[in-house]
Amino acid sequence: MLGSMTRPKDPVGPGLAALAGLMADETRAGFLLALLDGRAWTAGELARYAGVAPSTASEHLGKLVTGGLLTEERQGRHRYVRLADARVAQLVEDLAAHVRPPAAERPRTLRESSAGSAMARGRTCYDHLAGRLGIALTDALTGQGLLRQDTGFALTDAGLRWFDSAGIGLDRTGRRPLTRACLDWTERRPHLAGTAGAALCRHALDAQWCVRIGSERAVKVTSEGERAFAELLGIEPTALH
Repeated sequence: MLGSMTRPKDPVGPGLAALAGLMADETRAGFLLALLDGRAWTAGELARYAGVAPSTASEHLGKLVTGGLLTEERQGRHRYVRLADARVAQLVEDLAAHVRPPAAERPRTLRESSAGSAMARGRTCYDHLAGRLGIALTDALTGQGLLRQDTGFALTDAGLRWFDSAGIGLDRTGRRPLTRACLDWTERRPHLAGTAGAALCRHALDAQWCVRIGSERAVKVTSEGERAFAELLGIEPTALH
């Protein structure tokens, strides 16, 4: 009888349910999204960010660390946490991109409106650039024949030479993919992630082409960055703001 047949239980099932349970809490989900800035945060900073008591934050962070989504390190009296690795960041990014955008509502304060606009204009998505800035860079790399998107994201030979000539080192020895498409949750289009996206973001910040603004993940392009992106990729400054 088909109805009476017992199928073997998939051994991945319990682990998948536990992983989903870790994210099925608004406070823990908020922590994971905040940590997409790629930096380490203290428990107190995350508590203030989420508007919860320090004891509540510590309880949630303990679950995320035990579940392998976060890693922690201690310096003196301070406890810092960060996303465990790039795979966790990719998981959070991919899930966030599948969330239906909330219905547009009027920002409650000018500060809230400015912060939202800054995040949409340009931000870090774990360790690569996102928002309109990330899309502009991805489009420019594609338009210049440096990046292919027709069969998945891949740098061309010219693209590899471009990174080298721009002084942007690419670590091709690790297990992380050289390029990866990351669906941008504000633009609803893919931007460049992977080793190449991380290297470009790191170089842009180190060279002061972009600087972080505020306490969120927002970044803005500097005048030096405008000149560099125009010279290297032919991007008009108006496309970067």
